[in-house]
Amino acid sequence: MSMQLQNLSFDTEDINQFAEDRNEPKWFSDIRIKGLKLAEELPLPQPEKTRIADWNFTHFNYDTGSAAVTDLNDLPEEVNRLVEQGSGSGNVLIHVNSSAVYHHLSQDLIDQGVIYTDLTTAVKEHSDLFAKYYFKTTAIDKHKLTALHAALVNGGSFLYIPKNVVIEEPIQAVYYQDAPSSGLVAHTVVVAERNSSVTFVESYLSDSSVGEGVANIISEVTVGENAQVKYGAVDEFSAKIVTYVSRQAEVAKDGRIQWALGQMNDGNTLSENATNLEGTGAAADVKAVSIGSGSQKQNFDNYVRHVGKSTQSQLLVRAAQKDASNSIFNARTKIERGASGADGEQTQRVLMLSDQSRGDANPILLIDEYDVIAGHAASVGRVDPDQLYYLMSRGIKKETAEKLIVEGFLAPIVDLLPIEGVREQLTTLIERKVG
Repeated sequence: MSMQLQNLSFDTEDINQFAEDRNEPKWFSDIRIKGLKLAEELPLPQPEKTRIADWNFTHFNYDTGSAAVTDLNDLPEEVNRLVEQGSGSGNVLIHVNSSAVYHHLSQDLIDQGVIYTDLTTAVKEHSDLFAKYYFKTTAIDKHKLTALHAALVNGGSFLYIPKNVVIEEPIQAVYYQDAPSSGLVAHTVVVAERNSSVTFVESYLSDSSVGEGVANIISEVTVGENAQVKYGAVDEFSAKIVTYVSRQAEVAKDGRIQWALGQMNDGNTLSENATNLEGTGAAADVKAVSIGSGSQKQNFDNYVRHVGKSTQSQLLVRAAQKDASNSIFNARTKIERGASGADGEQTQRVLMLSDQSRGDANPILLIDEYDVIAGHAASVGRVDPDQLYYLMSRGIKKETAEKLIVEGFLAPIVDLLPIEGVREQLTTLIERKVG
């Protein structure tokens, strides 16, 4: 099953058949059909200063799959490297070509009522609970790409933590694509009920054998009262894969979310990260790192909305641009009327490593309340010549010195990732892309 750009080469019958083959309940297939109708009508998003009209978001094979494995050693080496081994926890869900092929959740967490499963299972076995949170923090009708996602979703994860459950060890998801011309349409739902706590880390990677492919990813996080979610991600799709990724959260009273995002795709990327601080005392800490290379074009939009009183947000973006890459970094902090006592800070720093590359940092503060603190800092510039001179005066070659400076510059985000294999994934990616 595949489709052509803009003119969708599949119809209601195809979508119904896809849902039927997967034995999905009616409410879920109805959302697919709704998504299909909207995808035919809605325009593409219009990101600032980035022309995406000719990007391939729609021409891919969405009906792919891989067989389950019982042993991690049967997985591709790149996947196996990422998984925490020998730690005794290994709470992990692994997808290959959108199929869940390996799953493990400790008995202790199961006994506490934690649910961690793939989307296909969640839709069938936890239907009522999953339906409450599916497309809760983002809208199907936001634009053509969210509608397409609803129509074609073919993978994903559901993590549910009941109230008062504190999970010490990280929960991990890994997605790997190697089927030619394949598309990953993955939907993640994370729910942390009142007084609960969890760290969730996901990795997306693909083999160059995919060729021209598509990734359309939506993650939705609901943070309950006084709950804490740490959400880490590393995106590593190959050069011919066009990526749309949207990560959204809603945070209740005294809840807290920390985002640690390593955005390291080699292909064209459109990224939206949004956090709604709904409750009094809700807080968000957003840290994102990116490297542009080759001729890729990227557009990143980081958005924090303060609604409740005494809410707090910190937004830190660090990026490097090399070769002929072009990236736009928008940071938006919105403080709504009534959100008194809010504190919203943002910092964006972009390093330019070549004359042909371009990086734009656009800080935006939108404030509708008087009793608030808000600030921003943004800079785009070269590697610090004093730092470079110091390292070179110690006998280090210029290229190596520059590489060391960039790696140090990006380190604060790398260090936040709690799983060693994923931290190494991001470190290796930075070395390769800078290198």
